Amino acid sequence: MKTVGYAAYSQGSDLKPYAFERRELRENDVAIEILYCGVCHSDLHSVRNDWGGSTYPLVPGHEIIGRVTAVGSDVSRYQVGDTVGVGCMVDSCQHCDQCEAGEEQFCREGMTPTYSGQDRHTHEPTQGGYSRHVVVREEFVLSIPKSLDLSRVAPLLCAGITTYSPLKAWDVKPGTRVAVLGLGGLGHMAVKLAVAMGAVVTVVGRTDSKLEDAKALGAQHYLISSDEAAMAQAQSSFDLIIDTIPVKHDVTGYVPLMDVNGTLVIVGQVGLLEEPSTVPMIFGRRRIAGSLIGGIPETQEMLDFCGEHNVLPECEMIRMDEINDAYERMERSDVRYRFVIDMASMPESA
Repeated sequence: MKTVGYAAYSQGSDLKPYAFERRELRENDVAIEILYCGVCHSDLHSVRNDWGGSTYPLVPGHEIIGRVTAVGSDVSRYQVGDTVGVGCMVDSCQHCDQCEAGEEQFCREGMTPTYSGQDRHTHEPTQGGYSRHVVVREEFVLSIPKSLDLSRVAPLLCAGITTYSPLKAWDVKPGTRVAVLGLGGLGHMAVKLAVAMGAVVTVVGRTDSKLEDAKALGAQHYLISSDEAAMAQAQSSFDLIIDTIPVKHDVTGYVPLMDVNGTLVIVGQVGLLEEPSTVPMIFGRRRIAGSLIGGIPETQEMLDFCGEHNVLPECEMIRMDEINDAYERMERSDVRYRFVIDMASMPESA
């Protein structure tokens, strides 16, 4: 299948049109015409090879919403015309204990990322959703609830599941006291999902600049981390903290905010943190943990939950040719709160 996308041709380069081919359908494949693709900060990191392992040309994008155009002979879950989604991974071994438990993101042999990975059969590079079409193994295709606005669903496939998974893993329910550090693409989804679960939600920010935004998203409280008196008064106030801060930072000042047995879950920064003090952890049996995305069953559960509760990200629609400007704005945190590309704006040819 010949298609066209936008790719980085080298480390850190601007994205430009790129003509390439998707594989022919295998018996368990689904071919999808992409309608919308979210823009994730991970895309920018990958273009720059910040985490290592990027291969070029690189077509980013792992928040994909589209329409099925063809299916392989063994496909039973989807048919032509269905509206579907594809998230951060497109394959895994399917037979290890983690895959069998529906935790494909922790596949013992390594899950196959939607882009900048290798096809498990041909070893060709996987390419993402900044393109007209994608071909994906049936087991990694997701159903989209009909109640949701398709133009806003895409970021749920990364930002949504990245924050939903720890909320579920730490058993958030009505009355759970949840704090969210940072109010960006991940943070605003953590707020919306926790509120929908019935939690009592507090946004923690360095200043009061996002106070009104936090309230509009449903948060009941706002805590300014630079206010020493307020931070001292808030000690032992939370059962769970979702840390979405995307850069190296010191978590020591946030740990005392948790009650005994509380957990701070890092979902933003991938890499080093400032060296934390163990004192507030030891004197409170508090934990610092990490969380990736969710498996396919949990991602489908998240989508269904969002459909039931009408939870959607706040999005700004852009054209494909605006992507490099969007990256620059993303670096400045100049977006409320996720960019989504209207793939109808993709050029017919490179």
